[in-house]
Amino acid sequence: MCGIVGYIGNRDAKPVLMEGLKKLEYRGYDSAGVAILSTDTINIVKSKGRLGVLEEKLCNVDIEGTMGIGHTRWATHGEPSDLNSHPHVSKNGKIAIVHNGIIENYIQIKDFLSEKGYCFSSETDTEVIAHLIEYNYEGNLVKAVLKTLNELEGAYALGVLSVDNPDMFVAAKKDSPLIVGLGENENFIASDIPAILPYTREVLILEDKEVACISGGKVEIYNLLGERQRREIFHVDWDVCASEKNGFEHFMIKEIFEEPSAVKATISPRIRGREIVLDNFTITDEMIKNCEKIHIIACGTAYHAGVVGKYAIEKLARIPAEAEVASEFRYRDPIVNEKHLTIVISQSGETIDTLMAMREAKRKGSRTLAIVNVVGSSIAREADDVLYTWAGPEIAVASTKAYNTQLSALYLAALSFARRKGLLDEKEYNSYINQLQQMPEMISSILGEREKIQKFASEHFNAKSIFYIGRGLDFALSMEGSLKLKEISYIHSEAYAGGELKHGTIALIEEGTLVVCSLTQEQLFEKMIGNIREVKARGAVVLAVAHEKNTEKVAKIADSVISIPDTDSILAPIAAITPMQLFAYYVAVIKGNDVDKPRNLAKSVTVE
Repeated sequence: MCGIVGYIGNRDAKPVLMEGLKKLEYRGYDSAGVAILSTDTINIVKSKGRLGVLEEKLCNVDIEGTMGIGHTRWATHGEPSDLNSHPHVSKNGKIAIVHNGIIENYIQIKDFLSEKGYCFSSETDTEVIAHLIEYNYEGNLVKAVLKTLNELEGAYALGVLSVDNPDMFVAAKKDSPLIVGLGENENFIASDIPAILPYTREVLILEDKEVACISGGKVEIYNLLGERQRREIFHVDWDVCASEKNGFEHFMIKEIFEEPSAVKATISPRIRGREIVLDNFTITDEMIKNCEKIHIIACGTAYHAGVVGKYAIEKLARIPAEAEVASEFRYRDPIVNEKHLTIVISQSGETIDTLMAMREAKRKGSRTLAIVNVVGSSIAREADDVLYTWAGPEIAVASTKAYNTQLSALYLAALSFARRKGLLDEKEYNSYINQLQQMPEMISSILGEREKIQKFASEHFNAKSIFYIGRGLDFALSMEGSLKLKEISYIHSEAYAGGELKHGTIALIEEGTLVVCSLTQEQLFEKMIGNIREVKARGAVVLAVAHEKNTEKVAKIADSVISIPDTDSILAPIAAITPMQLFAYYVAVIKGNDVDKPRNLAKSVTVE
């Protein structure tokens, strides 16, 4: 959630900050602002709304300076407004801060500061930090920040400027992402790597409860005790173009078209000879054979990938598995022990509920395996083992290629576990390997049918409610298809297990209701045909997703059929989600919605 950028060097800070904030728009925001140090004054410009509003304001003021911080805010405390926007300043106007996260004890701190004569102009939890730093300031900004952080409870990523320190600024983090970019006589901070890619590829990744003192020529990192910390430089090897649209109308459609290459990047390096080789994997055969249960923990799209993973792991590796929403897992005192494996899934590797749930599982003795996209993220650093999805930057808020690659990683893990337990014969194993390797080509063939999907979307973009139904893995698939539609089209949509129709859901089906039906599970195919007949009898319009071999049969009862290449039922979700993503995308585009930045949503959810 939200974006932070900071700069110190020889350049004019204003364009650097604005370009950085634009690169972080995908994270979601409702207001924005910058603070730039000019001689002995901190100039602050901020506004509710999109960055264009802030940019227009900046054009009308004369601000120069080579050090500054910027922020895009997603409201948590106080409505979106100019006053609640960041940066916030201290009582004496000498300290400015930007903040991501939530300070849980801000009311107590606010009460304390109010008694000391401090007044508050916003409704935010952030403003208390600026005043508290001023209260603790005794001539050394780093020490004031350290003392302040030791009094805060909650999550934070901070950038702090001070008039009394014109040659440096301070950054800090806990449970919210923040990196430091290293340039030639200039340095940067940012919530994510794309913001600094135009300037540097050398990055320091701050650990939790660390503070960085940043000047143009050097960066010093301290823990909360004030002790210097050593840190290796991480080199970013992305192509800068990976974070650009490259001719596509939106990042979302670009990222859908990147699915074949993303899935290939996840799968190909890990199949060597005919064996699955999971890089940096320390889980032994003995651990797998003795594993009593697997917990799969995630949020949103990643949770839906986890539901598919549950089916795959139980089917292939015969280990009991449970997919759980991270925010529920962490608060229900789950039964976890040292004979359990906990798999956590997060595109960003910074999802706060998932991170906290993983810590809870570790605390109870479980080994942890992270499936993440972002190298060096908090979850990746803290997990016992990591499977990187190598999907490349995903900018659109609605996740697409990350989901396909998360599924690919889960299937690799499930097949590896099954192989190491001796549960697959050579013929079965080779068949799965061959089909996984063919998956990029299968997705490419589906993308070739996009015009048919676009046409169907143009006929149904005005739907009031859309229902997704499926059985087995198709139900898990329907959950993600429904979420994609809701996220970007704002059409009410629900996913239901096909067998549950008779238990109440069918009461919602009426003349003209659109129902999206998945039929990729061969053992449940006839059951789903029956479900389609049930909704058709009540006037539903049906869009079906089915294997090519079944297209003709399904076409006799469905209004439209999207065909996917024939593959084993258990692997079908990797390819079958792509037409649902395309359908959601085209519906949203036709409705005129902001596809990449849907309302009220953020890309990386780093607050509860």
